[in-house]
Amino acid sequence: MGNQPAGDARRDRHPWDRRRFGQLLAGGAVLAAGGVLGRRVLAGDAATPGDPDGTGPVTLATGKDTAGYLRGVLDGWNAAHPAEPAELVELPAAADEVHAQLGGGNGRFDVLNLDVVWTAEFAARGWIAPLEEAQFPLRSFLPPVLSSARFAGRLYAVPYVTNAAMLYYRSDVLDAVGEHPPSTWAELARLSATVAPAHGLAGYAGQLSPYEGLTVNVLEAVRSAGGDVLGTDGMPVVDSPQARTGLEFLADGLRAGWIPPEALRYQEEESREAFQSGRLLFLRNWPYVYPQAASPGSAVAGRFGVVPLPGPHGRGSGVLGGSALAVSRFSRRQRTARALIAYLSGRDVQRQVLTRGGLPPVWADLYEDPELLERFPYLPVLRDAVLAAGSRPGIPHYQQLSLALSATSYEVLLGRRTAADGLAALAGDLRDVVR
Repeated sequence: MGNQPAGDARRDRHPWDRRRFGQLLAGGAVLAAGGVLGRRVLAGDAATPGDPDGTGPVTLATGKDTAGYLRGVLDGWNAAHPAEPAELVELPAAADEVHAQLGGGNGRFDVLNLDVVWTAEFAARGWIAPLEEAQFPLRSFLPPVLSSARFAGRLYAVPYVTNAAMLYYRSDVLDAVGEHPPSTWAELARLSATVAPAHGLAGYAGQLSPYEGLTVNVLEAVRSAGGDVLGTDGMPVVDSPQARTGLEFLADGLRAGWIPPEALRYQEEESREAFQSGRLLFLRNWPYVYPQAASPGSAVAGRFGVVPLPGPHGRGSGVLGGSALAVSRFSRRQRTARALIAYLSGRDVQRQVLTRGGLPPVWADLYEDPELLERFPYLPVLRDAVLAAGSRPGIPHYQQLSLALSATSYEVLLGRRTAADGLAALAGDLRDVVR
């Protein structure tokens, strides 16, 4: 979404309040009137649908483009389509504000740049129009990115930017002691507990503040251990031995001290700064960190590398981030909107997504381009991370699921309850969300 580092719905920190969560359920803020999951559609807005065959000037609404590259991309479209120019509308950086302005059903915007976790909700509420798959170069994309673009068996959004986390490590420190970067949780814990303090460093950190980032970190750990939050039938399966193993891995790291307590306050930027300033041996974060950590003036420039996230017995499971482009169902110029999406998802623009925007593209062959590999040496690791990653639950009420998961997990990480107790209670909360 825009150029946010995670490509994920980054929200404000929120304390866990079980009474408030119950009030949300009872008051209908979680469950829309008449709305359920699966193939049934939530009650949408009463606004009049737009024109599927309309053409003319269109708007592209997105979160803040912090890299400042999108206007240049649209210049290429506008030069070739003077009768159908595209205007960029940048919304506030906060994901909640973007969500509020893109949703609700209105004709202000034609093309919506959605966080991948919003596709199901927007489709279920009738805010975006279904798309014909043949109009877009989907076969050229990395296969996992399509998983969050469909709802109820139909394509509702076209992947534009992807994202998957990597493990950053201090190569100079590991080389000095003859160690390789960790490929398992046990190796990560050992190196973090022994090598890091011997070199005046903290061990490992991710994003453990109670927000969307914690949801993603916990989901990665749970899936790496063989568990999940929802099953294939859409019902909660989070109260399982595998899920407990994943959450306990993080909680144990905090208790043992190889995950520093400061990590409980880290979002993406705080954790990046800790690694980039030379205070961490290992960091779980998104690809946007790489060019910043390698830039002149960085304390770790030329002294770090990246590998896939580890798991209990080998490579761990990642979680996909990124954004996708959708057509507002209320747009009066939907034919032009679809053509603009085809342009933005084409190979030339996808190359610019990386070279000018610094964001991971969705086209598979760009990850093997020799020129790009020389400029972005982390691309092979990133490609493997995306291919091994899975989507977050594609449900209309994802925001409520994430709130419950991150808040309960935070209580466990703080030591206020056990993983077994927390996940058992969470399973009950989620049954209320998905029923």
